[in-house]
Amino acid sequence: MKITFIGLGIMGSRMASHLANNNVELTVYNRTKKDIAAFKLQNVIISDSVQHAVKDADIIFSMLSAPNAVEEVFFGEEGALKSMKDNVIWVDCTTVNPSFSVRASQEAKLNNVRFLDAPVSGSLPQADNAELLFFVGGEKETLLEVEPYLNMMGKQVLQIGETGKGASFKMVVNMMLAQSMVIFSEAVLFGEKMGISKEFLLDVVPNLIVSAPFTKFKAEKIKAKNYEPQFPLELMSKDLNLASLTAIEQNQPLFLANLAKELYAEANKSGMGRLDMSAIFKYLEQNK
Repeated sequence: MKITFIGLGIMGSRMASHLANNNVELTVYNRTKKDIAAFKLQNVIISDSVQHAVKDADIIFSMLSAPNAVEEVFFGEEGALKSMKDNVIWVDCTTVNPSFSVRASQEAKLNNVRFLDAPVSGSLPQADNAELLFFVGGEKETLLEVEPYLNMMGKQVLQIGETGKGASFKMVVNMMLAQSMVIFSEAVLFGEKMGISKEFLLDVVPNLIVSAPFTKFKAEKIKAKNYEPQFPLELMSKDLNLASLTAIEQNQPLFLANLAKELYAEANKSGMGRLDMSAIFKYLEQNK
């Protein structure tokens, strides 16, 4: 199998490296040339155009920042879909809204390309350690061809349902993640305001049964005032906007998620977008 990986950001670069380390015949492409320097040290073909990157591939993975980036790279007369051979598999790991995944599948079908939506759960540490979870929407037969490569990059593959259902489940997961981070931050700041030491709160609260397990790792970052991005806040803000858009499409109110959306949007507007999503604590701390 000839594999192409498109998008070498925080997550994509790690995912592609795992494929390279498993001796996959790999071609990579990234719109920003500075992000591909590390792949010059590996036995990987670095393509200077997306059209060249995909033309001989059997499976194409994409891990981009947002739906508009996927549209720019894949759709239209100059898009990657026009350069793919018939019956190739395109696996989009980008976090997008479900209706966009359905549209991507339709665009793929028009070009005789098979499509899976397969967003991931996890951030930089899980990508580094090949411990990602893949949420997949699409045909089971297509997934069976792709699954060995997903297992090189992650620890579990969950087929959620038909096209768009992987993206749907990712909306659920990230909506919970964003709100849990806000709840944790607000609780710690409230405790500190009542005279309990910040150090005690950051040590003890994450270990309580009522706390989301991931807050243990985020508490360590907060204690160290280390907001280097594992999952950039601006991308969480984007994901909450996508959830809000999907809620409108589904006629489903999201009262608390929309409040979290506004908080992350304000933190992003204040200049914290490229920090880790745990920087919502820093934003609330500065505005208490």
